[in-house]
Amino acid sequence: MKNIVRKLLNIVSTTMLVLGFFSLNNANAEKCGSTDTINIPLHNWTSQVVMSHVVGQLFYKIGCKVSYKSTESQQVYESIRTGDNIIALEIWERPFGKLFKEALDKGGIIEAGKHDAITREGWWLPNFVIEMCPGLPNWKALKKCSDMFVRSDSNGKGVYVDGPIEWLHDTRRIEALGMNFVTMNVKKANDLWIELETAYNKKEAIVLFNWSPNFTDSLYGGQFVEFPTFNEKCITNESWGVNSNMTHDCGDPVGGYLKKAAWHGMPKKWPGAYKVLTRINFTTNNIGDMAIYVDVDRMAYAQAASSWIIDNKNVWEPWLSDLE
Repeated sequence: MKNIVRKLLNIVSTTMLVLGFFSLNNANAEKCGSTDTINIPLHNWTSQVVMSHVVGQLFYKIGCKVSYKSTESQQVYESIRTGDNIIALEIWERPFGKLFKEALDKGGIIEAGKHDAITREGWWLPNFVIEMCPGLPNWKALKKCSDMFVRSDSNGKGVYVDGPIEWLHDTRRIEALGMNFVTMNVKKANDLWIELETAYNKKEAIVLFNWSPNFTDSLYGGQFVEFPTFNEKCITNESWGVNSNMTHDCGDPVGGYLKKAAWHGMPKKWPGAYKVLTRINFTTNNIGDMAIYVDVDRMAYAQAASSWIIDNKNVWEPWLSDLE
């Protein structure tokens, strides 16, 4: 009942907010800068899409014209360098740091600050699974308890549920650490949460790829699997680490940045929007809440963004002040 009431209130409030945006857009058009459209790229994970709509709606609030364009996360930096897309809002250090640095070195793209949110991603266990096996989330305990994760079609091996193949995750860790696991890739990001919810309802063990910030932080609770500590030598030097014959015998880096970027022409062409972009700063809880609207409350992305704006006025109002 609580969720139903919340949804009804948000639908009414969202309608009022959209009407307000329309009038404010006409009144504040001079604050944005150019009347040309700001293209915002959309990727294939929930928080990034909702965040993009939040920022787009805030840009619209100061008179900007905005459009959204589906763009592969591996290609977005080149598209911003050339001015096809204008901003990037979720640059995760581990998967995208190298690509981002390469784009910065080429020119045409500029860093626009970072969020307070600290990122982490990798193998993850919900709390209800951690309670099933003493020693979790340590990787040695996971290795001993691999039988818990066996499925009917996994040939006696535990199943690690990974993201879509196009995310290009390296799974050599399984062999390097001698783990009796196989990887099962889902087709799209939302399938991870279907797998998680199914396991939770059946109280069956599951280990899956996850990231933080995410809605799972508050909804399920859980911890990342603690593999041997990451070191660059783990990737390049076979003799380093617990397996002297293979690389990739360690975990993922912990505590990565979450940065923003923009086309180098944005500060001059859309000075108001660029100023807002540099002020935008989301916390772990902010980003998790954005994902909850979609992945738990089942809202459409634009509605989720409007609902977040309604519920977090104290967060975003300072970003839009003093733009004249």
